[in-house]
Amino acid sequence: MRLASRALYRSRQFFGSVRPRVDEVLREQAFALLNDSQRTLFSSMTTRDQQHCLDVYNALREKGHDDSDLLVAALLHDAGKGKIELWHRVAFVVLEATSPRLLDRFARPGNGGDWRQALHRCRNHPELGAELARQAGSSERVVKLISEHGADDRQMAALKAADESA
Repeated sequence: MRLASRALYRSRQFFGSVRPRVDEVLREQAFALLNDSQRTLFSSMTTRDQQHCLDVYNALREKGHDDSDLLVAALLHDAGKGKIELWHRVAFVVLEATSPRLLDRFARPGNGGDWRQALHRCRNHPELGAELARQAGSSERVVKLISEHGADDRQMAALKAADESA
């Protein structure tokens, strides 16, 4: 993604995070795809991450995607972040862009305060989320799509494109 496009994308994300809301109609529609454990996992995310995942889900549907594994992956792909504050997200984005080595030093599981764990979850959310999705009874294909390892290239490309545009 070009620098200007990336900056615009991050700006939209930030301003959308200031007053997060969840489209309840879209949420109910999406919940029809999820089992009870997956619904609980989805609901454990912050409001802003829930709406972002619903936006990704909706973007895929609008492009004609109807594969249930892809749509479930869209709904759960950020579950590994857990409950993070807006400032954690901002710090992660700034450090990732400007000082990856400093981010490496700060983002440690179980090392220091909650902010270090939050940075670790931001950095490693695909792997963490994939494991949570597995524990919630998701198919291996959903787990692979979330973890970004070994997934079907077309499906992964569709998920990434929807994620970056939502």
